[in-house]
Amino acid sequence: MRDDIQNILSGKSQVKHHNLIQAACSYLKGSQGTSSMAKDQQHFKEEETKSLIGFAEDNNLWIENINIDLYVSQGAEQKVYLKDGSTVLKLNDAIYYASWVDYFHNLLLNNLFFPDTAYQLLGFHKDLDVLSAVVEQPFVKASH
Repeated sequence: MRDDIQNILSGKSQVKHHNLIQAACSYLKGSQGTSSMAKDQQHFKEEETKSLIGFAEDNNLWIENINIDLYVSQGAEQKVYLKDGSTVLKLNDAIYYASWVDYFHNLLLNNLFFPDTAYQLLGFHKDLDVLSAVVEQPFVKASH
């Protein structure tokens, strides 16, 4: 299992909805240059954010058509919108992650361990200079 996880995080293996998530990870890792981690974590994440904005621009990955009337809820980490009867959109600014790569790895691991509620990265959204990843996930109705 450990090798499976390492292969997924490194992009050598695949899980459900892996393509764009692994592409974003690879793009960020390639833009880091020779140092794998900056001394100043905040500066490092700011640089990652700039790189992701370039990635979104280069690949036409901006999601602008989020219907705010379909807002469901918001936690400290993400905003949730209904997309249709079977899926939701989640906007996550990766605030609780040390890096965007960590956030993407979290998505990949979720998709490995919980394929029925796998996240699909659709693109990115920018609001008031805050970058968010836009992911789609099956809507699971809570039962009492």
